[in-house]
Amino acid sequence: MTQLATTPFDAAKYITEPADVVDFLNDAFDSGHAPYIAKVLGIVARSEGMSKIADKTGVNRQALYTALSEQGNPTLETLLKVLSALGMKLKCEPDLAKAA
Repeated sequence: MTQLATTPFDAAKYITEPADVVDFLNDAFDSGHAPYIAKVLGIVARSEGMSKIADKTGVNRQALYTALSEQGNPTLETLLKVLSALGMKLKCEPDLAKAA
């Protein structure tokens, strides 16, 4: 029997268009799951280049890797800085499912 060779999947390699970033982040925000949101934000930041994001935010690269991981818990300030560095902004809208 031949052994199957696999390679790790890295979503950051496939996020190439701004619409992809928006869809991925909106999916994470819609989940309401903080660890997933942090992880997705980290993946998107890596797709842009973590060093580039670190330079734009003034947050050191290692701190970004830590905060933007599934175990991370970025501050609101870090979240807003990273979104801004990605050319994104946070926006609220009513949750029609809960508005009843």
